[in-house]
Amino acid sequence: MDRQIASFRFEKLLVWQKAVEYSLYIYKISTKFPKSEIFGLQSQIRRSAVSIALNIAEGSGRRTKKDFRKFLHDSLGSLRESLTCLHIVEQLTYIDNSEFNHAYNLATEISKMLYRLEQSLQD
Repeated sequence: MDRQIASFRFEKLLVWQKAVEYSLYIYKISTKFPKSEIFGLQSQIRRSAVSIALNIAEGSGRRTKKDFRKFLHDSLGSLRESLTCLHIVEQLTYIDNSEFNHAYNLATEISKMLYRLEQSLQD
């Protein structure tokens, strides 16, 4: 059976694509956290990372630029939350320095893209 791919506005946004890439990477590196973190840091960093792309997608469907900007602002909040978790898990040595740097660089790129997109939606 062929899978028909729908084309939604958000899927064309490079920032959304990068946010999905970031989420997938966070999932990958968080698989090696201790089992004691399943309901703690592992859950928190995953939820905040996924929330970045989710807010971009949801906001892109809103009727006004102002509403979309609000969701982009929420995405930035989720990004900061995931970065805070990232710092903590690195200090706890759940991830190594190269994993931290890769995730941090992705997050930095996403942050810049979100700010630019938010600025482009100013009235």
